[in-house]
Amino acid sequence: MTPTSENADRTLDTADFWFDPLCPFAWITSRWILEVEQVRDIHVDWHVMSLYFLNKDREGLSEDYRKGIGRGLPIGRVLMAAEQHEGPGVLLPLYTAIGSRLHQNRPEGEERPELDRAFVESALAEAGLPADLADAMDDPSYDEALEKSHQGAIDLVGNEVGTPTISFNGTAFFGPVISSIPRGEDAGRLWDGTIAVADFPYFYEIKRTRTHKLDFT
Repeated sequence: MTPTSENADRTLDTADFWFDPLCPFAWITSRWILEVEQVRDIHVDWHVMSLYFLNKDREGLSEDYRKGIGRGLPIGRVLMAAEQHEGPGVLLPLYTAIGSRLHQNRPEGEERPELDRAFVESALAEAGLPADLADAMDDPSYDEALEKSHQGAIDLVGNEVGTPTISFNGTAFFGPVISSIPRGEDAGRLWDGTIAVADFPYFYEIKRTRTHKLDFT
């Protein structure tokens, strides 16, 4: 249902969305659920999870992968600092500023930008947040809160999944993993189908080989 002045006071169901800021699949799914907010009666609350905490104790991971998830830890700290000092409402605009730089505004084939202080301060400025929140990048005191936020998702779906995780009306699931962003009513149709299958407690997985390139547009 598209919001109108006649139903502006309607009751919205809340979908909780956990993301790792570096994950391109979480980024695409996050842009999809923003579309869903426009065509279905839902409101999204945003939470941070961390591929670093999900995988730091796992064996058999490549060194390159470990370095990759390690790069996300300082960004996660900044997100937690922003939430603690400015309120949970800042997570979406800050995530959008970070994700657009990492994914959406990066030409195909170009390497990810350096996740340094200049990168973080630029994202903070776009989100209208104080530049000194970038100090959290090197502050491990935020790790406990980050891991707790992450664990909130894992407690719902288990350790064998990842980011994004969505919780809605008593059910939670990993994904959906999509390679492009459905718009308008297509976004709503995918939401309807996802919620329909997730509602069955004995349903676990639908999967097929990914054959499409990631499309962030």
